[in-house]
Amino acid sequence: MSRISKNPYTIPEGVELSVNGKDVTAKGKLGELTMKLVDEVNARVENGTVIVEKTAGTKFANAMWATSWRLIQNLCLGVSKGFEKKLEINGVGYRAQVAGQDLTMQLGFSHEIKYTVPADIKVEVEKQTAITISGIDKQKVGQIAAEIREYKKPEPYKGKGIKYSDERIVRKEGKKK
Repeated sequence: MSRISKNPYTIPEGVELSVNGKDVTAKGKLGELTMKLVDEVNARVENGTVIVEKTAGTKFANAMWATSWRLIQNLCLGVSKGFEKKLEINGVGYRAQVAGQDLTMQLGFSHEIKYTVPADIKVEVEKQTAITISGIDKQKVGQIAAEIREYKKPEPYKGKGIKYSDERIVRKEGKKK
């Protein structure tokens, strides 16, 4: 049994949430997001809160009950505040820059790496070694951050590569002479 899903979720100020059958739509100052609920879960809006209920007693229904509650919360937070991920680039000569919707990175390869960012995601490069990815869809922001990190994962000896700003790289000891 989910402890979190038993409680109704209070819709934040400035967010308009509507449930039409299995479709949940959230509108806010940053935009609009829609998600589809699975068959084992229903949702309804009452007095500024969302109540998520399961329709079956299966193990899958229990899992999707809490997941759906959290996805609805992410819809509301996304259209009201948005989400962001920060990446750091470590290494001599490693840098990034943004031109329009293209992120160009130099990561120690013989060529530059160009990554085209989707239109609904915003990428900023404050310094040449700090990238901020922001948007209203939490899953999409996280996926793009993971794809950018995948180009050059941090290595364990010197820590060179792209890492999340809150990530801690476990360093290995080098060869002993």
